[in-house]
Amino acid sequence: MDLVELTETIVKSLVVNEDAVSVKEFPTDEENCILIQVMVSDEDMGRVIGKDGKCANAIRTLVQASSSLKENKYVKIDIDKF
Repeated sequence: MDLVELTETIVKSLVVNEDAVSVKEFPTDEENCILIQVMVSDEDMGRVIGKDGKCANAIRTLVQASSSLKENKYVKIDIDKF
């Protein structure tokens, strides 16, 4: 499973409005870095971020661990709302 698909699967399992989830990969200036942008609806933002950012950090940890097994690139995940 690729990193974008993994991120999308995790985020969709957390939100109520799955149709409003958009996950895309963007190039960065750094050679060994991947930027993944996650867009969710306003009402689901709290679920994805979690209390004190714990859910967002857990998502980042899981995706980074998957990256270290395959591509060994640093992953940045940006979570925003529509």
